[in-house]
Amino acid sequence: MGGFFGTISKSKCINDLYYGTDYNSHMGTKRGGLATWTGTNLQRSIHNLENSYFRTKFEDDLNKFTGNSGIGIISDTDPQPMVMNSHLGKYAVVTVAKIINLAELEKELIDRGRAFSELSSGETNPTELVSLLIDEGKTFIDGIENVFKLVKGSCTLLILTPDGIIVARDKLGRIPVVIGKKEGAYCVSNEPCGYPNLGYEIEYNLGPGEIVKITADGFEQLRKPNKKKQICSFLWVYYGYPVSEYEGINVDQVRYKGGCSMAQKDDLKVDFVAGIPDSGIGHALGYAVGKGVPYKRAFIKYTPTWPRSFTPSRQEQREFIAKMKLIPNKSLLNNQRVIFCDDSIVRGTQLRDNVNILYNYGAKEVHMRIACPPLLYACDFLNFTASKSTLELIARRVIKQIEGSDDKNIELYQKTDSSQYKQLVEEIRRELNITTLRFNSLENVVEAIGLPKEQLCTHCWDGTSSFD
Repeated sequence: MGGFFGTISKSKCINDLYYGTDYNSHMGTKRGGLATWTGTNLQRSIHNLENSYFRTKFEDDLNKFTGNSGIGIISDTDPQPMVMNSHLGKYAVVTVAKIINLAELEKELIDRGRAFSELSSGETNPTELVSLLIDEGKTFIDGIENVFKLVKGSCTLLILTPDGIIVARDKLGRIPVVIGKKEGAYCVSNEPCGYPNLGYEIEYNLGPGEIVKITADGFEQLRKPNKKKQICSFLWVYYGYPVSEYEGINVDQVRYKGGCSMAQKDDLKVDFVAGIPDSGIGHALGYAVGKGVPYKRAFIKYTPTWPRSFTPSRQEQREFIAKMKLIPNKSLLNNQRVIFCDDSIVRGTQLRDNVNILYNYGAKEVHMRIACPPLLYACDFLNFTASKSTLELIARRVIKQIEGSDDKNIELYQKTDSSQYKQLVEEIRRELNITTLRFNSLENVVEAIGLPKEQLCTHCWDGTSSFD
């Protein structure tokens, strides 16, 4: 996925830019970048983050940056920001995007005589492609409208110009965009968790497709929002930081409500409830209260050394690092019946290893309660997992084992009261060696978030969201 941060101030901006961008570290793992406008020119720095943290990579660069405005990015994809010089002037741009039709757009641009200079892993840099589409407009607004019209997938972006920051939220609002304010400065990000520590108060939430220009004195709307919205539900389930609010709805409260609601329909007898750090904790706390049993920390996350578990490109390395990050508390587990709550099951390999460790440490029963429905579709919009195809998802792999095809009768496996759904859950339970397994229903997830179903992207569970 990715996370960006921009700020414009009446004084030097680099400290807010550096720390504000760092607060997006949970949103991306591959590349980080900063750019500032010095008053006469653009400065930029980009680093690889695959084996290190953003802070350590950029700490030595801070004294090199000057200026009162800047944008930063932590990305799961291409090197950013891109620095451009065109008929629109000098500008820097960052994107959080997934461009399904990138190859098609690339060919169209090349056929019209355009050239690409930045390659990301041997392929066209998506942010450069977005820049070229913007440059086809007579103004930045025309150019962004061109992006909205042509890009299939999603695209949210920041543009740093000499006279301000232009921010555009994806036409369907797949991710949030939140403007913050403090004395003498404004900021903007898709992840507002760092605002309180930087002294910012949430000032405004952009609507889908809305374009706003921000200066040190305020902001103005350049394009009105679209009526249709499909914000990613998985932000509240997994990606979002617990203190963040999207559409005014707090992440941790949604997880708590979802867990509490799920527990009230569960008559299982256990000794305590535990959460799988980090995003399973809010769900587990709600589950413990809803069930009326203690919450205990049977898994502790060891945080100083490793970024997110799927940072390395090789699956076996991801699994090893995931195992190293979580340390079971053996004294709590011996001869206990435990419900463990987690945000989701993607491939299942990490969970299977964790379950076996729990049995080895003396757990009598290991029950899993998952905060969302089974993942049946790879993300077409935000790259929220490293899965490249649906067959990497354990649920689709199990369906293929049952049906002989991963998409046969797929709609029946989405219905929680169907025999196919029950067989799917049972086969996953058996494969992962879990005592009992239950997934939260899509209805419970939607209710916990509190937005109408039609305003949420639920594609990964039911395949219903659209590109338009």
